[in-house]
Amino acid sequence: MSAMTKPIPLASFTRLSPALAVEWVDGLSSAIDEVAAAAAPTHRFLRKAWFAAALDAYGGEADTLMVTREGERIITMPVVPVGPSRLGLKSVPGCYWPFRSFPVSVHAGGDEAAALLSGLAQHATGLRLGPIYDGDPALQLLKAAAHAGGWAVLDRFVADSFLLDIAALRSDGPWPRNSTLRKNRFHEKHLGSHGPLAWNFVTGAGWCDAVFDDLATIEQKSWIAARTDGSDAKFTREGHGTFWRAAAKDPVLAEMMWAATLHVGGAPAAFSFDVNAGSLKYAIANSYDPAFAKHSPGKLLYYRNLVQGADEGISAVDWGAGDGGYKQVIGALRGPAIRDWLFIRPGLPALAATLLKGLWRRSGRPETR
Repeated sequence: MSAMTKPIPLASFTRLSPALAVEWVDGLSSAIDEVAAAAAPTHRFLRKAWFAAALDAYGGEADTLMVTREGERIITMPVVPVGPSRLGLKSVPGCYWPFRSFPVSVHAGGDEAAALLSGLAQHATGLRLGPIYDGDPALQLLKAAAHAGGWAVLDRFVADSFLLDIAALRSDGPWPRNSTLRKNRFHEKHLGSHGPLAWNFVTGAGWCDAVFDDLATIEQKSWIAARTDGSDAKFTREGHGTFWRAAAKDPVLAEMMWAATLHVGGAPAAFSFDVNAGSLKYAIANSYDPAFAKHSPGKLLYYRNLVQGADEGISAVDWGAGDGGYKQVIGALRGPAIRDWLFIRPGLPALAATLLKGLWRRSGRPETR
């Protein structure tokens, strides 16, 4: 849907002070990119094309709530309806990964967050935000403003994240360790008996249908296809492939998207897929063809991938949620918790939400911390 300002001052444009204003815009506003560029480096992938890809893949029609200070866009929050319409709830759209946040300038503060909630209250009963990491800049601002403004704030635990501090590991000596490199060379030698090995890295203009097809082919042969219904696959048509193909059409996102691939005898055998945001690498997916499992192709590839990233300025890897076993073997430690949040506007809605706080929390997973 093209972005078009709703006609009339009634609820679409509110000036809260001589310097501060809130706008409600139909569709995804081009201002999203302006604010994303002014966000923390770790959040600059939250571009208009990111949200547009989510709508393409998962459906829905979005509007954009914007906060402006002295002519500068400070916050842009895309929202879509969620749940029964009678509840009047909105949600921030996005991919299933890495988290669902929205662009917030590094210069945003409490006044802008309060203005955002004021504008939201004119159009919705509340907001669902998540899954999102503890400490997320947008979340921190919203929580503080919501508590100060009498909103009900509910959370439920989703999962733990895992972080690999490559800079710290390298400061303690050579990394990967020589023993790891020797084991990897042993496996590579035996893997090579199946055919010539080709290690490649894809980013930017290198993204094309053929690359995505290779990633999907590997997933279709992997454990995810054998043991699940395949809906969580990242690159198949039945999984989240539509999202990533759409996102790659944006040149800025395409430069952030990164894949390491291994072909054995010309056939796709393993991949590691990431989003590089400044010096932080979001490790989104790793998969391999089990026909080569004996020689650990996935492990061989992600070590090459991490070394390549470190040599190019990556200092930390966010492994997200999921099985922490192999991540901890590499050296990853438990990071921020991931949670779902509800912000319900003051008055009777907030009162009702507070009464259901325990139910919402129990609908999540038990927290292990």
